[in-house]
Amino acid sequence: MAPTLAFLPLPLLAMPMGLGGVGLAWRQAAMTLDITGAVGEALLALTVLVWAVIVGAQGWRWWRHPDAFAQEAANPVRLAFLAAPTIGLMITAAAAWPYAPRLGAALWALAVPLHLLVAMLLLRRVLLGRADAAMLAPPLLIPFVGNILAPALGARMGFIDASWMMFGVGLLLWLVMMPLLLHRFFAGPKLPAALLPSVAIFLAPPAVGALALVALTGEAGGASLALTGLAVLIAAVLVSMARHFAALPFSIVWWSFTFPAAAFAILVMVEGFHPLLCWVALGIATGITGYVAWRTAMAAKAGVFFRAESH
Repeated sequence: MAPTLAFLPLPLLAMPMGLGGVGLAWRQAAMTLDITGAVGEALLALTVLVWAVIVGAQGWRWWRHPDAFAQEAANPVRLAFLAAPTIGLMITAAAAWPYAPRLGAALWALAVPLHLLVAMLLLRRVLLGRADAAMLAPPLLIPFVGNILAPALGARMGFIDASWMMFGVGLLLWLVMMPLLLHRFFAGPKLPAALLPSVAIFLAPPAVGALALVALTGEAGGASLALTGLAVLIAAVLVSMARHFAALPFSIVWWSFTFPAAAFAILVMVEGFHPLLCWVALGIATGITGYVAWRTAMAAKAGVFFRAESH
């Protein structure tokens, strides 16, 4: 079968999250570690470009191949990635804000209600009894808990009240979702091996939540440190699982490592950890994202994303 856009996988929508997260980490490093800001700004510029290309390609796919798009969107795990473009748009807003504050604020104000809309539609599906047990996988945190990223970026733009509201939505949905997700790991069904890298997403909510509290309160301490402690624990667990991750074949699910690692790197810098630890966290996040991006580029060059997936 000839390569076609009909098979372009939805999880690629998470690429700008990972790239943008590392870009924001290098922007933070320019302030915390007193290094050049060129790296972070270049990565953020690349993020904006990748976001436009990926979202545009998926939009074109939806227009030209609606049945194929709808079939993948009906997948109980992959439908969660429909919320990734709005998170990417939040990061795009943060990238633009220092240079064009009005544009950045406008993009944030557009991204937040769109993200809430996706979360609302998914929650509506659950309440109408149309949920599937297979939905209980780490990617489900993207639409429901992604709201917690909004205040980490929006509070600095002046959206204080809206940011507190979004923090409440993200925090409460996280507190609801985590017991359900952990119950699956205790009681089953077992997470497919191919989805194992997605457990890295568990690191994102406490890390981003701590950053949101710092942005909202203007100081690092107290509640933010409580979430930081949880983030450190989860990060340690993930590091201890490195051998298990390395044994898995590469797939686009590996993008699950990128944004959480970047968020954690930003957190250790914001919370004032020792510079050596900051450099280690930044280096790991950058290395992971660079490797996953390279492998993704090689797969795209080989046409992997334009053919039906093998199962």
